[in-house]
Amino acid sequence: MPKVSEEHLRARRAQILDAAARCFARAGFHRTTIQDIAAESGFSAGLIYRYFADKDDMVVAIAEGWHDQQARRLHLDEPAGNLAGNPADAFPDVAGGYLELLRSLAGSGERQRVQLGVQIWAEALREPRVHAVAREGVDRPRAVVTDLVRAAQERGELDAAWPADGLARVFVAIYQGLALQTAWDPELDNAGYVAAVERLIGALAP
Repeated sequence: MPKVSEEHLRARRAQILDAAARCFARAGFHRTTIQDIAAESGFSAGLIYRYFADKDDMVVAIAEGWHDQQARRLHLDEPAGNLAGNPADAFPDVAGGYLELLRSLAGSGERQRVQLGVQIWAEALREPRVHAVAREGVDRPRAVVTDLVRAAQERGELDAAWPADGLARVFVAIYQGLALQTAWDPELDNAGYVAAVERLIGALAP
């Protein structure tokens, strides 16, 4: 038999995850069966089990993929070098990426994705593997923002009274709050929400 390429395996895996995400968003994790995902994807249940041990494996993989996308939007691979040199250079990239991330929640089809994201947060309370990947998706950007806040305080550009980690968590909560409201409210004024956050950022770091 000819050897299957890694590219083919990745594409097949992505197709299964896309089908699983649609099923989970439509019916929830616990009501969705592997047979549902097989029907949605057009693959057999046996083939799906070759890629994933169970539905929790799929949830973890979906969350990891989202976090990688968010990390690229937030330029999280770039600030580490900037922080070692001039942290001020990192702030515009991270702040701009954060606002872009908030705006993206108004995109076409995004409401279904955030509805699934809210389910993942709930699932993290039950399943340790899901909890670990959900925490990683919060802790990584929080650590970057915390370092940026502390660096700005050391330069005298930000009031030292601000708790650095507390402020970082506020910005995480702003994103989570917008995601939850997006899932709940199809009439949400995303542009107004983002404009308010942009003014808050500008007031903190003129």
